[in-house]
Amino acid sequence: MGLSEGKLVQELGFDEDIDFDFRNTLEDELGSELLTEEDQEPVDAVLLWWREADGDVDDLADALMDSQTTLDTGGALWLLTPRNGRDGHVPPADIAEAAPTAGLHVTTTAGVSADWSATRLVAKRNL
Repeated sequence: MGLSEGKLVQELGFDEDIDFDFRNTLEDELGSELLTEEDQEPVDAVLLWWREADGDVDDLADALMDSQTTLDTGGALWLLTPRNGRDGHVPPADIAEAAPTAGLHVTTTAGVSADWSATRLVAKRNL
């Protein structure tokens, strides 16, 4: 994910269904806890956990726009969604449709655990 020790990462969309092993490993690599929705300092990256029940494509676009509030210039937004076949799966087409509305571009997607995938989004101006 390109996140290393000392990077500030904000986490949004936290709920009981997230992958705690992935989250704990990431915090270990960063050497600090993830920032919460209440934190307002500029961050190097944002992790947004999103499930189908969180809303439709328009809701996702709004959430992606809101997620950029504290994202520093050149930072990446990582959208974490349940993998295909898992409860709450979000079709890649929905992500591809919501991203441009939020001024973002999808760069890559990777599995981060057995149940979750991560899609990296960056501001269009940073291509």
